Amino acid sequence: MIGLGMAGAVMAPVIADHPHMRLVGACDLQPLVRSRFEQERALPTFDSVEALLALDAVEAVYIATPQQFHALHALLALQHGKHVVVEKPMASTLAECDAMIAAAEQTGATLIVGHTHAFDPGVSAMRALIASGEVGEPVLLNMFNYTNFLYRPRRPEELDPARGGGVIWNQLPHQLDVARIVVDRPIRSVRAATAALDPSRPVDGLVNAFVEFEGGATAALIYSGYDRFDSDEWSDWIGSSGQQKEAAHGAALRALPRHPADELNTRRSAWSYGGEKMMPFPRKGLPHFGQMIVTCARADVRLTAHGLTVYDRNGVREVTIHNDDARPSHVAVFDELWNAVRRGVRSVHDGRFSRATVEAGLAIAESARVGAEVVLRATGREVRA
Repeated sequence: MIGLGMAGAVMAPVIADHPHMRLVGACDLQPLVRSRFEQERALPTFDSVEALLALDAVEAVYIATPQQFHALHALLALQHGKHVVVEKPMASTLAECDAMIAAAEQTGATLIVGHTHAFDPGVSAMRALIASGEVGEPVLLNMFNYTNFLYRPRRPEELDPARGGGVIWNQLPHQLDVARIVVDRPIRSVRAATAALDPSRPVDGLVNAFVEFEGGATAALIYSGYDRFDSDEWSDWIGSSGQQKEAAHGAALRALPRHPADELNTRRSAWSYGGEKMMPFPRKGLPHFGQMIVTCARADVRLTAHGLTVYDRNGVREVTIHNDDARPSHVAVFDELWNAVRRGVRSVHDGRFSRATVEAGLAIAESARVGAEVVLRATGREVRA
């Protein structure tokens, strides 16, 4: 593991408990989280990525460092012949994505980008239902998620637009990946608007994106992280990881430390490996990323906290999804890695698929900046007034 912050804290037990994985070590710059990991896991830690990669026991790495380091660390791992699972977004630029893809192809290593919500059981069931032909092809996706994202303790770069801060790079990739899995066609164009409503946190805290796919299907992707309305209210108060939760409107903002140094310390201590906010919880429903309704040629299908609801000419029916994994979406990421490495199964969420998500994110950011539609083309993007 490279990175023991929030994502690393979630993924460490998933890797350790996976039937086909063995956790052998970790790397992080923070002595506190390294100490916690060593004490709990009795495994070595390092403050250098190169030192971790030098271990013969390391066959694959999971990269959960800040996004500006994803390409650097992935390239180092690939050049050492290691298989790579990297957190979203894949990288900050298309050039970085291309370098990562080229390195994977040159070394023969597997590269997977772990947009975990694209692995959600409900998303997989939605895609399977569409692929069966029962409901027809998707025509319209309505996806929206209202959370407290902006007022969770943040690192400085997460509040800096110049360094990838804001919801377009931290949250919208989940929605883009889910939409692309469901529609299963390339994105043709985007039109988007963003807003920054809090001067004390001067990054885009909400985005409204209109996405058109080749073939004519469209998606409305809405995300707001201002800790007001919570869209989990419409998921029986089942949270994004499947946990039971209670209404707490504005609580994250009220609890946020006022001084930036205190906020950073809270992030490092409470929201990293071994921190109080990262303790295990019982799962009460399915993981999800807000609300999603898919209009297909012959039915509307809604994602729920327990499966799918199908609305068609015969009325309404529920499709319940049974999954006993504590974190089924995260387990599925490493199932895909194992299938690719050990069984030669082509990864769905490989570098080329994930590059297209980065390209769409860049186009959405550009559209919001210039106030116009951006058409994605193989030879480059075109701005259309």
